[in-house]
Amino acid sequence: MPTAEKLAKKQLYFDKLIKLCVETPNALIVNLTNVPSKSMQNIRVELRGHAVVLCGKNTMIRKALSIGQEEHPEAGLDKLRAAMVGNLGFIFATNCTLDFIRDTLKKHRREASAKAGQASMVSMSLPSGPTGMDPSQTAFFQALNIGTKIVKGQIELISEFSILRLGEKVSASTAVLLQKLSIKPFEYGMEVEMVFQDGTVFDAKVLDISNEVLITKFLAGMANMAAFSRELGIPTEAALPHAFGNAFRNVAALVADIDFTFKEVEKVKLFLEDPAAYMAKHGGGGGGGGGGGGGGAPAAAKKEEKKVVEEEDEEEDVDFDLFG
Repeated sequence: MPTAEKLAKKQLYFDKLIKLCVETPNALIVNLTNVPSKSMQNIRVELRGHAVVLCGKNTMIRKALSIGQEEHPEAGLDKLRAAMVGNLGFIFATNCTLDFIRDTLKKHRREASAKAGQASMVSMSLPSGPTGMDPSQTAFFQALNIGTKIVKGQIELISEFSILRLGEKVSASTAVLLQKLSIKPFEYGMEVEMVFQDGTVFDAKVLDISNEVLITKFLAGMANMAAFSRELGIPTEAALPHAFGNAFRNVAALVADIDFTFKEVEKVKLFLEDPAAYMAKHGGGGGGGGGGGGGGAPAAAKKEEKKVVEEEDEEEDVDFDLFG
């Protein structure tokens, strides 16, 4: 039978977890597998005043969340309860951002050697070239069928060799060889698996999405919505700029050849009257003032020539009228 003291401790734990979930619904759910107690202590110390690290048995966590769901059905604790599978704990951000907590966890990761029988957490290959080992140790490579040669008194790999594959168990020969090569392929620390925020639980990969990616995806969605709206002929806010742009082009095309104008179409009509002169005047003729002057001279000469031709035509008409 549990003593009164144990029951009181359980109740305190339940109350603390429920209070944090309801009042601070901004937390990281972390995997605590293979995390040394010293690293746990250091993380707690560094996060003190910024966040609360709370761990416990899954049975106690589920019981607390079940009680909390009954008391606060709007807090989304049922989703959190369903996600508690494995050796997991919480880090509640009471006075910091989630990114601050993640940066702190990265500082407390430790390298570790590969041990026989454990599942590999990474994929790794040994590069071709010298290994720094003397010829008397070729047996370690032969056990793994790794092609080697002796060059200048040391063992060299003939080609690159894949020694670890993600998820596969580490063999005893592999563990010994990596130890001989002084390679520590694994890293241990708190792994952020999920995020609990505002009553929802989602994968931690969402935190790696930058603002630029979100903006790009949002703009792409707006473009698709505008195209869909224009195709169906249903006006939406996303399609309004395109609708007004098309309407202006239609109006400009209508008034281009008639003796009517308004402020917005004046520049269009000027361009249509003499594109070369318009481009020269507005910087379209090339680089700097020299380019602009060069572009303006032919246009001016063309106008002058046109004027001379018109004057000659008028003189000829006069001569014809006088002697006709």
